[in-house]
Amino acid sequence: MGKLNNKIRRKDLLFPEESYEIKAACIAVHEVLGCGFLEKVYEKSLAYELRERGFKVQQQFALQVFYKRVLVGDYVVDLLVNEKIIIEIKATERDHPVYKAQLINYLKAAGLPLGFLVNFGKEYFDFDRVVFTK
Repeated sequence: MGKLNNKIRRKDLLFPEESYEIKAACIAVHEVLGCGFLEKVYEKSLAYELRERGFKVQQQFALQVFYKRVLVGDYVVDLLVNEKIIIEIKATERDHPVYKAQLINYLKAAGLPLGFLVNFGKEYFDFDRVVFTK
């Protein structure tokens, strides 16, 4: 993986190197595409950019949700990176609290601790780091 040129790198973050590289990949995609495309365009572009940086990326990763050991739903996350980080992509002008709740629920269902909510639908994209603890 490449190195993001940051003056300050926090080593106390969960998966710090991966986090910095994922953010750098998002910046690269936004610099090329800007805002105004559909989610799927950003998903495919970000998956490509992450693979170019050495990540293992699964698109449209199927996730099952259980309630008291009973399968109650099938969901699909936009990107699963290195089998440990979920990226949920949006392409909307407005943020909504349900987007973060959705990502938290995906993390909970997958048993993973870290996800990123990335919204490419604005002039300046939003990049939210979401940590799920049990």
